[in-house]
Amino acid sequence: MTFEEHQAEAEEIFSNRELIVLPDYFSYLGDGDVIRFGPDRKAVRVLFRKQANANYFLVTERCNHLCLMCSQPPKDVDDHWLAREIIDVLPLLPATTPFIGITGGEPTLVGDDFFEILSCARDHLPSTPIHILSNGRTFKDRAFAQRYQAIGHRRLSIGIPIYSSDPEVHDYVVQSKGAFEETIRGIMNLKAVGAEVEIRAVVHKQTYEGLADLSDFIFRNLTFVDHVAFMGLEITGFTRANMDKLWMDPYDYKSELRAAVQYLAAARINVSVYNHQLCLLDKSLHGYAKQSISDWKNEYVDECNRCAKRDQCGGFFSSSNLARSSHIAAFQ
Repeated sequence: MTFEEHQAEAEEIFSNRELIVLPDYFSYLGDGDVIRFGPDRKAVRVLFRKQANANYFLVTERCNHLCLMCSQPPKDVDDHWLAREIIDVLPLLPATTPFIGITGGEPTLVGDDFFEILSCARDHLPSTPIHILSNGRTFKDRAFAQRYQAIGHRRLSIGIPIYSSDPEVHDYVVQSKGAFEETIRGIMNLKAVGAEVEIRAVVHKQTYEGLADLSDFIFRNLTFVDHVAFMGLEITGFTRANMDKLWMDPYDYKSELRAAVQYLAAARINVSVYNHQLCLLDKSLHGYAKQSISDWKNEYVDECNRCAKRDQCGGFFSSSNLARSSHIAAFQ
């Protein structure tokens, strides 16, 4: 394999071999990265980047939710090949891989393949944290939760969204009646078998007013969870079609977010703020803010270039140019 820039030199050196020649815009690839080349379509897919701050594997595009702000709109397709591809890739990754994410769609819908992926990760990446993004509903089946925990990967965790303490609001956001009850049962079953569980809540027009109530609900009913993350909105997927229902300037919910985070912190529950810019947060929350946006879709704006806290700030999703706060300001 070579790049267009070095094609002539490579063809001279390897004159007796067939070469894969990549356009120069693939020059970000480096040693240890994993790609898949489809000769029939002359297509290349980048599956793993060794230097990336987060590598996520899409298990399936199928889902039993239709979330208003879904960044990966579900498709009712037979895509079992995705899971098989992940099983092929995992043994190729370095044992020092710092993090792997498993996502969808809803990863648990692939059944046995879901557990095979986790078993493969256990065998080939026993020290790598594996974080799964799931709506949690499949774990309402206690046997499914037990099978998950029996995989035995010691650095396995799962992130499950709860968008409101009000079941009707949660079910509306995910567009599935009865989802709230099944999600809570799933979390309870996972913790009952000793699994590590994170709760995630995306903050937008439909959820911001209930943030304090959600924190209270977590404290009273789910105080045993391992982490709670309040997340900023990514303007992609279904969000673009639902902007009128979802988008609001994060500056306008800073007091609600502060109250929710401080409530959980006072209760000694591990809490973080993801996907937010420091200048839009109450200063008391700066210590909870994480640089959580994947590097390939993370960017900064002009104001950031003169900001004293740029290196500590999470920056923006690349899609944020569609709607951005009017309160972005540099720290001096």
